[in-house]
Amino acid sequence: MTLEAAILEKNDRLAAENRAWLAGREVLAVNLVSSPGAGKTALLERTIRDLGGELSIAVIEGDQSTTRDAERIRNAGARSVQINTGAGCHLEADMVRAALRELRPEPGTLVMIENVGNLVCPAMFDLGEGARVAILSVAEGEDKPIKYPHMFRSCDLMIVTKTDLLPHVDFDLDTCLAHARSVNPDIATLALSSRSGEGLEGWYDWLRAQCANLSAAAFA
Repeated sequence: MTLEAAILEKNDRLAAENRAWLAGREVLAVNLVSSPGAGKTALLERTIRDLGGELSIAVIEGDQSTTRDAERIRNAGARSVQINTGAGCHLEADMVRAALRELRPEPGTLVMIENVGNLVCPAMFDLGEGARVAILSVAEGEDKPIKYPHMFRSCDLMIVTKTDLLPHVDFDLDTCLAHARSVNPDIATLALSSRSGEGLEGWYDWLRAQCANLSAAAFA
């Protein structure tokens, strides 16, 4: 067995344990993946402020360095744990397991995992999440899904952010959505702006549906 295969095998085992731990507590974990600067933290801040009275939200923050994003999340009103990966370019299942033990989420909590900004390595590492969401901004280019197909193929939802900038950038939203569906015909898609609020209700409805599905499965 190669070293890479051994690492992935160990990660998959720990991810399965995380998934069972979360399911046993009726906790939904959503893994947010993107390039740096796509707007993950801004979307989380807006989501916490808008839905914090409706859903219990906690956040696991992944960055190579600093606690800046975790502090932003706390200021928005949610509990958060910061994971610093140093030279690492992604979160792994054992890191998330340790963070979950620190967070101690109550039943019904929505745990948002903000992965390290990278569209390559996180695609290979299952964290035990219930859903994976790819985020890209209109400032990045509509060809991201076909340039990084492994990532978009692994995701349940793609969110195009910063749509308030569309009048000022060269970005074709329909082309981007078509590229995403070409690599993953089952992927759901949303377009929104955390700044203006446009499209956010679709994101909130998606989160509500995921939480409802988890609750229904627990009583099935």
